[in-house]
Amino acid sequence: MSNYVTADTIRSLREAAGLTQRQLADVLSISDKTVSKWETGRGLPDVSLLAPLAAALGVSVSELLSGRCIQNRNRGSNLLRSKFYVCPLCGNIIHAVGEGSYSCCGVTLPPLEAEPEDDGHRICIEAVENEHFLTLDHPMTKEHALSFIAWVTGDRLTLVKWYPEGNAETRIQLRGHGILYVYCNRHGLFMRRI
Repeated sequence: MSNYVTADTIRSLREAAGLTQRQLADVLSISDKTVSKWETGRGLPDVSLLAPLAAALGVSVSELLSGRCIQNRNRGSNLLRSKFYVCPLCGNIIHAVGEGSYSCCGVTLPPLEAEPEDDGHRICIEAVENEHFLTLDHPMTKEHALSFIAWVTGDRLTLVKWYPEGNAETRIQLRGHGILYVYCNRHGLFMRRI
């Protein structure tokens, strides 16, 4: 069966918000008996009440449905905590400063977990004028290719999209300390701290 808001979720979120059943009912223009039915599992909120219910409880509709509160522990928006999401169907790349809930082409995307670069995904760096020339000796076929390379520092993101049958090379200014990421469509995300 598909996920829907549960009795325990409504009760725990209401209590966490410091609301009585009567107060929540008043905000939603319903009876406190209706809220009681929701919290005892004898009824479910109508879909038209999900957004107002989530707002009254101080959560998103997604949090209300999943029963899992997402707390932003990344208030400083430090780019070094970047997360990348890649759609396996269309190749869309989503960058976020911290974890989120994203979907593309009807698929919920998990955040990519970066592994340290290995011999098959080693980034060669050569200083050229005021930039760095980055290359990888990697297949670039339609079936097996590098999709992007990204340079991330505390305050800046540079992302270069690569395409099959092209070259896995680019020029980027590597200023300060940061992380180089490279994504392979077969093997996932790799990283190197600089």
